[in-house]
Amino acid sequence: MTLKGLYAITDESLTPYEFVDRYVCEAIHGGAKIVQLRDKTLSDEELYPVAKKIKKICKKKGALFVLDDRVVLAKAINADGVHIGGDDASIELAREILGSKKIIGVSCYGDIKRAKEAVKKSADYVAFGSFFVSKTKPHAKVVSQTVLTEAKKLGVPLCAIGGIEASNAPSLVDAGADMISVINALWSGDVRKNAKEFAKVF
Repeated sequence: MTLKGLYAITDESLTPYEFVDRYVCEAIHGGAKIVQLRDKTLSDEELYPVAKKIKKICKKKGALFVLDDRVVLAKAINADGVHIGGDDASIELAREILGSKKIIGVSCYGDIKRAKEAVKKSADYVAFGSFFVSKTKPHAKVVSQTVLTEAKKLGVPLCAIGGIEASNAPSLVDAGADMISVINALWSGDVRKNAKEFAKVF
């Protein structure tokens, strides 16, 4: 499983669930390599059919599918992995539940020390950001791109997130990002066209 390229993150308002399959298909056709289902409101039980639907599309079209935070749901639908934030389940617990072959990604914000700890605990990739002002998380602290250069020494794929657009993505890849996580700039407007613009960066 190659962790590289456009990393699409769903959004409850930008990718409404009645049309989410269409949005995800368009993103993958445009070049998205990884799709993350992110939902902070529904229960696992309510989200289960949505997760199953997206997983099926990703499998059919050759993209990886991960869930934000929901380790138990990821296990239940046999997702490719999970992404863990600062307030989510521990890496150890996620690994115990999911096993050694599943992907575990960890948000490290601008914290290299946290990234080192995550790698020690078997994280498959680490994510940094916000690198620019983000519409999704407008109060997130903006971090320097030098964190990517420094984190390259950790030896795992790096994911950049936060306010990323096609125009500023190349600087992040140049600094060391293997993956670019996008929400607003991907789902607003022509999704396939937007995805192609991001895919060109790689």
